[in-house]
Amino acid sequence: MANDPNPDQGWYYNTRTHQVEHLERSRSVDLLGPYPDEATARRALDIARERTRQADAADAAWNDD
Repeated sequence: MANDPNPDQGWYYNTRTHQVEHLERSRSVDLLGPYPDEATARRALDIARERTRQADAADAAWNDD
């Protein structure tokens, strides 16, 4: 984990460890976020799935036009 003297105040979900991280965090390639709070970061995978579903629906609607 990085030891940053001015850490980002956001919350992150680590896709490798499946842990929520705050202040000191792992490599950015493993992280989803930032999120405003710990509870939202814990829902990161659900949020990503829903955003993907919405984007897929928008693509399908665009292709139907």
